[in-house]
Amino acid sequence: MAGNLEFIKSASGTSVSSLSVTDCFSAKYDVYKIVLTEFDVATAGADGVLRFLDSGGSVISASEYDYAYLDMPAHTSFSDNNATGQTAIYTFTKDSRNDYETGGFILYVYNPYDSSSYTFTQHQDTFFNNGNGGQGHKGIGVHKSAEQITGINMLCISGNIDNIKLSVYGVK
Repeated sequence: MAGNLEFIKSASGTSVSSLSVTDCFSAKYDVYKIVLTEFDVATAGADGVLRFLDSGGSVISASEYDYAYLDMPAHTSFSDNNATGQTAIYTFTKDSRNDYETGGFILYVYNPYDSSSYTFTQHQDTFFNNGNGGQGHKGIGVHKSAEQITGINMLCISGNIDNIKLSVYGVK
């Protein structure tokens, strides 16, 4: 993705059920880059998921999300995963404390603040599966409700997050 980045805010948490980053989207940018640098959970191999915050700061947990991603393990065949009408956009990383070592995670969010458009995502991540070698994902998602999105909420589908750290940038 071409362009310059402008730092907006960072957030972190320890022993949390989820992490919300409020007021990180505005009319200033159409595209945002989110970099996750830490994601440790107690449950080995647990997937992380993404939800959005509405203009009032509430987590949108209705069945308004669709996603698709390619799972690319080094030790076996690639596989496609997708679902519609979900309560979150699934699989953005794996836990980095038990069976997996996170390599990196980048998420782009498109048009979140535009109340007349759906909000789209594109992500990729890499990690090392201690039993099977390198692995990664490349995926897309959509929040299928035209509303103003002002923030994100990240959580683990299996238990609490021991440590999480991320940064949000506006793409010029």
